Amino acid sequence: MTDGETAMKPRSLSFVSLAALAAALAACAQTATAPEATLTEAPTAQIAAERVTRGNLVMESIPDIPAEISERLTAYENVRSHAFLDWTGEGGMLITTRFGDTNQLHEVTSPGGARRQLTFFDETVGNATVSPQGGTFLFARDKGGDEYYQGYRFDMETGRITGFTEPGTRNGAPLWSDQGTLAAWARTHPGDPNNDIIIGNPADPASVRVALEGEGAIGPVDWSDDGSKLLLQRYISIAESHLFILDVASGTLTQINADDTVAYSGGALLADGSVLTATDKDSEFTNLVRITPDGAVINYTGEIEWGVSDWELSPDGNTVAFTLNEGGLGTIHLLEIESGLVRPGPTLPVGIASGLGFSRSGDHVGFTFNAATSPADAWSFDVATLNLTRWTEAETGGINADTFVEPTLFDYPNADGMDIPAFIYKPESAGPHPVIISIHGGPEGQSRPGFASPAQYWVNELGLAVVVPNVRGSSGYGKTYVSLDNGLSRKKSVEDIGALLDWIETQPDLDASKVIVYGGSYGGYMVLASMIDYGDRLAGGIDIVGISDFKTFLENTEGYRADLRRAEYGDERYPEIAAFFDEISPLKNASKITKPLLVIQGFNDPRVPYTESEQILEAVKANGVTAWFLMAMDEGHGFRRKSNREAQREAETMFLQEVLGIE
Repeated sequence: MTDGETAMKPRSLSFVSLAALAAALAACAQTATAPEATLTEAPTAQIAAERVTRGNLVMESIPDIPAEISERLTAYENVRSHAFLDWTGEGGMLITTRFGDTNQLHEVTSPGGARRQLTFFDETVGNATVSPQGGTFLFARDKGGDEYYQGYRFDMETGRITGFTEPGTRNGAPLWSDQGTLAAWARTHPGDPNNDIIIGNPADPASVRVALEGEGAIGPVDWSDDGSKLLLQRYISIAESHLFILDVASGTLTQINADDTVAYSGGALLADGSVLTATDKDSEFTNLVRITPDGAVINYTGEIEWGVSDWELSPDGNTVAFTLNEGGLGTIHLLEIESGLVRPGPTLPVGIASGLGFSRSGDHVGFTFNAATSPADAWSFDVATLNLTRWTEAETGGINADTFVEPTLFDYPNADGMDIPAFIYKPESAGPHPVIISIHGGPEGQSRPGFASPAQYWVNELGLAVVVPNVRGSSGYGKTYVSLDNGLSRKKSVEDIGALLDWIETQPDLDASKVIVYGGSYGGYMVLASMIDYGDRLAGGIDIVGISDFKTFLENTEGYRADLRRAEYGDERYPEIAAFFDEISPLKNASKITKPLLVIQGFNDPRVPYTESEQILEAVKANGVTAWFLMAMDEGHGFRRKSNREAQREAETMFLQEVLGIE
């Protein structure tokens, strides 16, 4: 549930963006601009007087939860996945998984071996990158979901943890030099839209220095072999980014192919001075290319119909492991740099491979594999033989995995003659089934068929069908498709929900009179907009950390994000855009919301501030409409703690049962 997270996608792991392992549900103390949250703080005394506080949760209108609902939901929330992060110097893996309330770092020294927990924090720790020399790794954590990540160094021999970043700053993915003596990362201060590039030895915080006072969302993606240069990427939008080479000693910055207005995704400096990167230059889809020192572009994957997503260069610089996004699935392939030969990778079950990482020898590639009926696990394959090895086995909370439902891919037509891709999960019973339309965020997100506990619970326990559309503006279907909702075309994506409602009415096993819209972040805006435009065809909506007014959202989102979001939504400082934002604002059209609404929010959300939820809640209540509210004071852009997710699922279940009239 991200609203356009704009972290770099380097060949190193990102502190700034933790990828969700469920298909359509994704990520997330104090904010940089808000005081330390306490349970007595609330926007107004009037609101506080109407609310109930239970621990760190603030609730309004949510009834008591029957024990039988809590008990059954707990099994689904006890599903435990594992994600590959990096190889250790001893031939083992670092993974992230949850034992307790939050994800922490663990080491697995052999396939199927015991997991040894390394970090023990109240806050989630989801990423780590190991030194090329082994023995240490870097990780980060924020506070209460505020996303102001601080970097830490972990000594694997002593277990000693030391910080190396400046308190109060937001720090991006650290990138080790090949020698393992320096790291580079992006850093920004509260309210500042510009990243600086920082270089230093994490073992010696006094060595940390500003190597470049950057502009915009710029960050490091690769070091040269000798450590004299850094390849940097500046993100403008999903459709545009730029590559630069920084001379570390002089600070000289040189842009690569400066005349290009295309998207780049990561990069690697090759020994001959070429740059390996992924780009959509001259293509609908992202391809692996080599940019020579004279600016020529060699396209390795242009003949492939799908786009490259994850990719990783081997330590010797000869081989690239990469994944293709094939209609939402993620398959692995290998590229030999010099010959240009592309060959299939290992044969995987139907699902999504992601997070590729070569071992230090280059003989093996670790990755995370996730499928609709199988929670994520850490795997690897032998580069020479393609033999697969499964390192972990996810727990399913005591639920028989054979009961998990596989979604079906289908297309439905919209009013403009397009076919909109979507997935549907259905119960085994005959129906007609009530329906949840689950709408992804981004807006440039993509719903992919990975494991999602909520969807499995809704189908198996509540008897609901779950439809997951990839409306116009979704990624994964080419750069034209992802741009179809930009600027003044924002409502085109909402129209695709109307077209989906038309399709539902034609399905005899679906109950068109009992449809709920559900979504987070930008998906929350889509929920509100759908309830305004199609309220007579909906039973209700669940809005999670959603945008309720683009003008107030852009005014209050964190400083490092505002211009990045304007590139997608439009700039409210221009009168035409401001007038359009008023026209499509859920807040200004709240009188048209007449069906029950559940609003869920994290108090520390730096992306979509809690005020977006507060203002739509009060506007809807003024209509006399049923409105429930749940806010976690120790969460940000989505709930990461297991205990808070359980409370969220309980509230959602009670809301669904009441609104849809189901048991």
